[in-house]
Amino acid sequence: MSSQAITAAPAVPAAQETFRPDAVRLFAGFAGLGAAAVNLAVASSLFAAAGPALPVRAAGAAAALLWGAALLGWTVAGLCRNRFPLPRTSALLLPAAAAAHVAAIVLGAGSGMAGLAISHLAALLLTLMILAAISWLSRRSPNLSGSSGQNASARLGAGPLIAAAFAGALLVAAITTPGLAASTAGQFAVPHGEHTGGHHSP
Repeated sequence: MSSQAITAAPAVPAAQETFRPDAVRLFAGFAGLGAAAVNLAVASSLFAAAGPALPVRAAGAAAALLWGAALLGWTVAGLCRNRFPLPRTSALLLPAAAAAHVAAIVLGAGSGMAGLAISHLAALLLTLMILAAISWLSRRSPNLSGSSGQNASARLGAGPLIAAAFAGALLVAAITTPGLAASTAGQFAVPHGEHTGGHHSP
């Protein structure tokens, strides 16, 4: 009996280790999708900005577009494969992107694009969230899958995972929404339920 008790003891930690990487990976995926959307919005704002086409602005728009598209593909691949690809490359690019957002916030104050500071701040926070989640996954689950060597029956129920996903989605949405609203597309968007002109006008 004592040997059976010793053998059964690691069951609870194993279940926790199976659940927690799944929840953190899902949280990183939400943050990645949000960051990609904000970066694409920043790119569209820079491309549509009034005034002369400055080389610096064009370069920033192209960089935001490429990074947003790459981040979107990286996030989708990570969620589909249950592990994020190119861990070494992303470990270098994500901090570089965070630094670029900080520079854009500082330098944008006097460039006539101060309104995009909120978008860059949202992208910065989301990028830091991705970095924190990926760092946690690399320490607790080196293969970033949380499935090898684990018994599927030891997983926690779907309820806690859904609750964690819901909380993560709310947090990411609370940061992403102001970032998108501060972009050019967000400023020209008509709020839902409102109409300008047309047959609905009195």
